[in-house]
Amino acid sequence: MIHQYKNNGYNIVLDVNSGAVHVVDDLTYEMISLYEDHSREEMFSLLSSSYPEQELIEAYDEIQDLVREGQLFTEDEYESYIMDFKKRPTVVKALCLHIAHDCNLACRYCFAEEGEYHGRRELMSFEVGRQALDFLIANSGNRRNLEVDFFGGEPLMNWQVVKDLVAYGREQEKIHDKNFRFTLTTNGILLNDEIMEFANREMANVVLSIDGRKEVNDHMRPFRGGQGSYDRIVPKFRKFAESRHQDKYYVRGTFTHYNLDFSEDVLHLADLGFKQISVEPVVAEDSEAYALRKEDLPKLFSEYDKLAAEMVRRRKEGRDFNFFHFMIDLEGGPCVTKRLSGCGSGTEYLAVTPWGDLYPCHQFVGNEEFLMGNVRDGVIRTDLRDEFKSCNVYAKEKCRSCFARFYCSGGCAANSWHFHGHINDTYEIGCELQKKRIECAIMLKAAEAMEP
Repeated sequence: MIHQYKNNGYNIVLDVNSGAVHVVDDLTYEMISLYEDHSREEMFSLLSSSYPEQELIEAYDEIQDLVREGQLFTEDEYESYIMDFKKRPTVVKALCLHIAHDCNLACRYCFAEEGEYHGRRELMSFEVGRQALDFLIANSGNRRNLEVDFFGGEPLMNWQVVKDLVAYGREQEKIHDKNFRFTLTTNGILLNDEIMEFANREMANVVLSIDGRKEVNDHMRPFRGGQGSYDRIVPKFRKFAESRHQDKYYVRGTFTHYNLDFSEDVLHLADLGFKQISVEPVVAEDSEAYALRKEDLPKLFSEYDKLAAEMVRRRKEGRDFNFFHFMIDLEGGPCVTKRLSGCGSGTEYLAVTPWGDLYPCHQFVGNEEFLMGNVRDGVIRTDLRDEFKSCNVYAKEKCRSCFARFYCSGGCAANSWHFHGHINDTYEIGCELQKKRIECAIMLKAAEAMEP
């Protein structure tokens, strides 16, 4: 299976199953599009009016070499592998700790309902957090590296417990020969020098929430009284990013129907000096005024193209930055299992509420249908775990013929459930945007490789 497209002046051919990427001339591009369904003589006949015979011969021989080398039109050999892998015992490697079901902002698109998650406001106690870390250690098998994300609501509203749990985790590392990678997601309202210093010492990554331009951010991320948050957080975020040497953090935003020109928000954040940027599409029901719609897709595609072209230009000028959704590793990248089955929600990755309940991920929290157990008794709903364990690109019919399947890993199970009522489907708008992002990401790699 191959995927061909043109972007920013490049003719790009992706061999889906091997991951090989080829930047080719016009003749080779046309011939590859004919290769599977036409004989050599038929291709030469169709192209002879546009290209000399010697060029046709050279292009054909080059394609034949790539086929023999396993870099073009390769077969999919992974389906049996993932089915065998899914039979292995489940280990838990990551927890999303909902350290605070409360928030000091009232973001209009928040799936967590201002931190309440369809339930009640509550802060996680140290005791529950300790039990969560104990649960993770006990269920991690031989895996040494474990991940814990402090999430909310707004986790800084429960900062002392965050610090106490990090200290407890560091103690347990020595006892159980584990290594905790702690991360933090914050809106920055309560950020101060003490928190920055602690995070720089203990947090492997920090996500700083901001939507971009002041008018965009303040419309969607206000305080409960309606005041904007931009002016409060930008100076703190800039200081924090510099204190982390512009590494191991992201400023992360969400774009909506209200700012379809979201590339301007990305570039605004870059112009503020941020080097690690993620601005992602909102996921919402059509009934919401801010929701993205299918008719928005052409505009959004053009914005991704515009952003990618501008990133090429800025890199040449020495003003480059990273955009999370354009970051792609064409040589190594995630392991095969992750490429096929995604984030591991409901199996390797679980969310923990302030009172210790376990859910497949943060987007399922509050939906009792997906309550899997608790940190004291462990996973009780093993049927749910097995259902999520079987979730992979081969379990989703729409993924089988999609060129992006090894990069998006079948998409988000929560989005599938919210839009289709089960986890083995896909969220169509999300799929279309993901495919466009992958095309742009590959183009950026091609542009970088061909720079003098």
